[in-house]
Amino acid sequence: MPTAHPSADRRLSTLVRHLLPSSPRTSPATATSADLQAFPTMASSSSSVFAAVPQGPEDPILGVTVAFNKDPSPVKVNLGVGAYRTEEGKPLVLNVVKRAEALLLQNQSRVKEYLPITGLADFNKLSAKLIFGADSPAIQENRVATVQCLSGTGSLRVGGEFLARHYHERTIYIPNPTWGNHPKIFTLAGLTVRTYRYYDPATRGLDFQGLLEDLSSAPSGAIILLHACAHNPTGVDPTADQWEQIRQLMRSKALLPFFDSAYQGFASGSLDKDAQSVRMFVADGGELLMAQSYAKNMGLYGERVGALSIVCGSADVAVKVESQLKLVIRPMYSNPPLHGASIVATILSDRGMFDEWTKELKGMADRIISMRQQLFDALKTRGTPGDWSHIIKQIGMFTFTGLNSDQVAFMRQEFHIYMTSDGRISMAGLSSRTVPHLADAIDAAVTKLK
Repeated sequence: MPTAHPSADRRLSTLVRHLLPSSPRTSPATATSADLQAFPTMASSSSSVFAAVPQGPEDPILGVTVAFNKDPSPVKVNLGVGAYRTEEGKPLVLNVVKRAEALLLQNQSRVKEYLPITGLADFNKLSAKLIFGADSPAIQENRVATVQCLSGTGSLRVGGEFLARHYHERTIYIPNPTWGNHPKIFTLAGLTVRTYRYYDPATRGLDFQGLLEDLSSAPSGAIILLHACAHNPTGVDPTADQWEQIRQLMRSKALLPFFDSAYQGFASGSLDKDAQSVRMFVADGGELLMAQSYAKNMGLYGERVGALSIVCGSADVAVKVESQLKLVIRPMYSNPPLHGASIVATILSDRGMFDEWTKELKGMADRIISMRQQLFDALKTRGTPGDWSHIIKQIGMFTFTGLNSDQVAFMRQEFHIYMTSDGRISMAGLSSRTVPHLADAIDAAVTKLK
């Protein structure tokens, strides 16, 4: 058997003495690698230094998919995670995305160098134009600081940390309910999270009066998180008139809007219509934050492509804001990935590809709208107790069904249908084939369990 070289043993002995200066000196002649066996961070039969780490809970949304994958039933349906599926129940890669990737691969001059801290410049400019409009005064006046981030989640986190460092009010109000990650993101970013009323379970619609009352009582300067369109999880959006009232109230109290736009074009099928709420706030000349994601509307879930834009009061302020956003990003992830942003920039910068994208985008939105109508019709045909018109009134990827946790559990146990415990279902996970099965499950659940 090979033996340790004496010089190696001497080096180990020296290391032992440096690491444990209070321990008895060990002579070089007797020190070997065996002297390190008692160190707690080395492999041994003793307990791990991490043995006391508790088992973390499953994410309430992603955990639905974990349970779904373990279910051997051939009729199981996953309506938990917000990812688009085709009529055949398969993930979709848009044709225009495939074309863009092919063009990128054919470009022999492309390299894999680091992007700047702020990301791909063309991507940032095009993203701002997409959400604010090409003729936006804020863009024309260079009042927008945009940085590429890690999808919507990363954009929210960077924005939250920027506000915690540089904004005078560190309380953010989020709608109740909202996406489950929102409170975690902003709490870890250093903000205090409060809620404002949003959803009315009695009407399965917007609690507009409650919303106005809560925003009215928020302290001047507070940050208000707003879903730009297709509110997650309820699918309930304010009307244009209601948005205008919200805008007037917020500006009168100097409340700072922080928009989260995960579904532009994916809700109504129109990029401009789904951006109207944001553009109303930009048009009045005020300041705001805007988090964008391309996960849903370009199907780039795994590429983690997003942007944070901060509309400032002047071009000079925008330059300073960008400089501080760099200081947030650099120690967090240094700089963003190249590939996904290049796909987006390629599509947004080419008129033909942009038009192709909008057609595919509308196709996805229309299929979801069709699923809403089919589910509503199926429940009506079955005479299912209750008013289910909210299914076709709500918009976007999700429907807040109004089912309670016991009914959700019953549907999982008896019908192998998986959704979050609050009754939210992803309409994009439905198909003409699975709608009757879901309708049967809902009918049985509300009939047997009140």
